[in-house]
Amino acid sequence: MLMHGCKCGFLGDSRKACRCSLSQILAYRAKISGPLLDRIDLHIEVPAVKFRELTGTQPAENSEAIRLRIQRARDVQKERFKTEKIVTNSAMGEKEIKKYCHPTPAAMKLLETAMDDLGFSARAYSRILKVGRTIADLSEAEKILEEHLAEAIQYRLLDRQDV
Repeated sequence: MLMHGCKCGFLGDSRKACRCSLSQILAYRAKISGPLLDRIDLHIEVPAVKFRELTGTQPAENSEAIRLRIQRARDVQKERFKTEKIVTNSAMGEKEIKKYCHPTPAAMKLLETAMDDLGFSARAYSRILKVGRTIADLSEAEKILEEHLAEAIQYRLLDRQDV
């Protein structure tokens, strides 16, 4: 699912100013119900890319390295769920989340703070843990660390009460 942050499409754009008022932005975002947003794992802002960034020579991780990292994470998940009826973290239900998602105490404290401060729902909590587990798998970490949950929380952009 793809959507702009506001009706004019320029909220957060570094090159063109948004023309929308705060009430217009909130009304625009209210068109997507909370229960629908709860069912989407990742909410991210993708800013426009400047020409210089597209044509620059800044080294980036190559596709083969990314593919191998993803394959290793998928292999970890395949092994993890070999006795389950699921194959990936995204398919985990509450039982599997309790069994396989073990954040460190610092990570749990961060999640508790985010839940309280940002008003996340119970469904968002589960999604954050599953995404955090996937980020940990990509990092080849056994436990879900604070940095993994911090990244997962960042992917809940549209759940936040602020604009």
